[in-house]
Amino acid sequence: MKLKHYATLASALFVSTAFAAKSLPGGPQVNGIDFQQPVTSIAFDQRWLNYMVMLICLAIGVLVFGVMFYSVFKHRKSKGAVPAKFHESTTVEVIWTVIPLIIVIAMVIPATKVVLAQEDVGHSFMTVKVTGYQWKWSYDYLDGPGKGISFYSTLTTPMAEVYGKEAKPDNYLLQVDHPLVVPVNEKVRILTTSADVLHGWYVPAFGVQMDAIPGATRETWFKAEKPGTYYGQCAQICGKGHAFMPIVVKVLPLDQYQAWVQSTQAELKKDGGSFPPSGAVS
Repeated sequence: MKLKHYATLASALFVSTAFAAKSLPGGPQVNGIDFQQPVTSIAFDQRWLNYMVMLICLAIGVLVFGVMFYSVFKHRKSKGAVPAKFHESTTVEVIWTVIPLIIVIAMVIPATKVVLAQEDVGHSFMTVKVTGYQWKWSYDYLDGPGKGISFYSTLTTPMAEVYGKEAKPDNYLLQVDHPLVVPVNEKVRILTTSADVLHGWYVPAFGVQMDAIPGATRETWFKAEKPGTYYGQCAQICGKGHAFMPIVVKVLPLDQYQAWVQSTQAELKKDGGSFPPSGAVS
């Protein structure tokens, strides 16, 4: 009875802890089974493509299985059905070749438009180089407002939360000392690379996921249409600290972003070009 009692208590504790969490704006959602709320045109298009393809697949499934079950029920042996005797039908062959081809084309055309849009990094307002490390990110502002700013973004979640000694907040394992800061409604070009192993820069609300590969530079972009704080994580298993390198992007109105640039550049000069002092890679 004692063992059963402890099991019940453990189960109740787990359930109460799980349901204590709240959805994080710009991040994970409690009981989320869909895309995160998109804030870029690419993310909106990705969600629409997902719905379109799923509905097409659902319609095909209903049609195919509907015909199959109807045929089995209507033409069963107990009702005296006699199977037709033929070897081939050119008409049937043409139909089941042409119709799937039309369906595939209907899906490929909008998908291709989205893929091409994802690759169009031209006319960017600014460029940020993102470098993955075991286990943190570095951000270098290469052009645009903020050019010359460079810093590391490191997890700040207290170990007391990790080991369950303190309550876990909604942004558990998503707290960093220095988030990436960008302006709203401006196209931001992202260059990704890695200093050690394969990493993945992934922010679901932006619809952006780009691998950071050692010895290579890849590019993508986003344009956040709503101010706020948005969260992501490394999308490639990169070692024992893989779960401890979150991505936090702070999207500000342009005037607030420019104020942040000015204060950060002033801090750079004050610290002799080292910002932030605590962000150096160990």
